[in-house]
Amino acid sequence: MANIQSLDPSASPLDYYGWELRRQREAHGLKQGQLGEIIFCTGSLIGQIETTKKVPTRDFSERVDAALGTDGVFSRLAGLVLRSQLPPWFQPYAEMEAKAAYISTYQAQLVYGLLQTEEYARAVLATSKPDDLDGLLAARMERQRILEREQPPLAWAVLDEAVLHRPVGGTDVMRRQLARLLEFITHRWIRIQVLPLSAGEHPGLAGSFTVLRFDDHPDIFYTEDMMSGHMTANAESIREASLHYAHLQAAALSVGDSAALIACVMEERYGDPPEQGAVA
Repeated sequence: MANIQSLDPSASPLDYYGWELRRQREAHGLKQGQLGEIIFCTGSLIGQIETTKKVPTRDFSERVDAALGTDGVFSRLAGLVLRSQLPPWFQPYAEMEAKAAYISTYQAQLVYGLLQTEEYARAVLATSKPDDLDGLLAARMERQRILEREQPPLAWAVLDEAVLHRPVGGTDVMRRQLARLLEFITHRWIRIQVLPLSAGEHPGLAGSFTVLRFDDHPDIFYTEDMMSGHMTANAESIREASLHYAHLQAAALSVGDSAALIACVMEERYGDPPEQGAVA
């Protein structure tokens, strides 16, 4: 007989998910392989998720809900599970980011997490050699769901031009990432400006930072270093950060000129993909 891992559903969101999945599956009289056939995956994957060896994706959760008639239970749990996969020091920021009405961010090194493609995010996250890259990646993609709300936060990102030139993940990944940024040009709730290298010295030289504003909560100023994040609602810090951000916006290219620069860098630095069958 197979050794069935005994889960404590109160230990973590992932443990509760695995415990509930096994409970619901058995209540429907299904073996792991049978449920796998219904939702188009392997029984092994079902077993790995039930024993917390794998993190469930949102797509997996939606298919389980449809198969077991659980009225969105697993889809709702997926959000909690995926958020719990974020580094502990980052989770408080992610929770506040999800509640923000307005996000102002300056990024000196990388594309802001909410705007990253999955390939770009994977390349970024892999640099820290995490134990579960797939789980961490799924958690980052889950953060982006706030942009799909009926009324998402107004997000304004100022990206240093260096972000466009840094080939994270290689040429193909960067080409698709810059194309993704251009898609946001027509998004009602997102604005992207590029701070050109010609701006010289500016208030953002100290590093990336983000200011979150809320309808019913004090503003929050957030920065992070290699090991942790730092979040404060100190009024003086917010005032100083807001002033710096205003200077950065003023020095940055307009939204239209920023889009033109992104398109230019995409074409000149990363080029178009070769036509199928083309000979080098």
